[in-house]
Amino acid sequence: MTEPATELPAHGADTVADTVADTAAASGLTGLHAQVLDQIGLAICGGGLTEGQVLYIDDLVDRYGVSRSVVREVLRVLSSMGLVASRRRIGTIIQPSSAWNVYDPQVIRWRLASDGRLGQLRSITELRSAVEPEAARLAAERATPDHAGDLVALAGRMWAAAQGEDESAFLALDIEFHRLVLASSGNEMFLKLNELVAEVLTGRHHYGLMPHHPHEEALQLHADVAAAIQRHDGDRARAAMLRIMEQAMDEMKALWEQGDDQPSS
Repeated sequence: MTEPATELPAHGADTVADTVADTAAASGLTGLHAQVLDQIGLAICGGGLTEGQVLYIDDLVDRYGVSRSVVREVLRVLSSMGLVASRRRIGTIIQPSSAWNVYDPQVIRWRLASDGRLGQLRSITELRSAVEPEAARLAAERATPDHAGDLVALAGRMWAAAQGEDESAFLALDIEFHRLVLASSGNEMFLKLNELVAEVLTGRHHYGLMPHHPHEEALQLHADVAAAIQRHDGDRARAAMLRIMEQAMDEMKALWEQGDDQPSS
């Protein structure tokens, strides 16, 4: 007896268009591979496909009009992320969220594109609050003069972008600022968190979850972090970065308290 095909939920064209290019870059897949990966990944992370559901290659071939080799490659990538697992004589099974590689930038991107985005933002912001202040303290000890100077310059350019109301430029500068702090810590494990930071900052910007006009306090705090690192003042660098994290939490707290989204698991 043939089991019924698993129905994949449809996602809005705009959502897929917004993420498919990033999917290609993150996964190494292109064209049809990336499109199918994005559709299925969004469905899993968004809850349209739930834990224990079975995906069948033939069903996916028919649904997307692609070859079996395309589907197999997509399932291989999803398996590497922990979203699915192949079971002999059963098929490919959707895994519980506890099995997902929640540090994978693409998984983060899909979760941010789902209705549970606020919970994902909460989780990453809490992680950043634990790591980035310590990274700033270490950067004050270990940053090269060039890197310290670059941080000061970036903080100044962030002021200019904010005053010019150039949101795209400000976002790019903000991402680079935090990347350089993590890099300057001299801790390679901290640096690997850069992609998570970039995703959460981009996600907040994309979904309107950060101020259109950066607060002056936030701008000054970035300048304070840079100046403290340049002066080798670890305590001040840590305190200023901690305040940046606290401010980010405060900005989103009202949204979380609305209870529209469940916390990420």
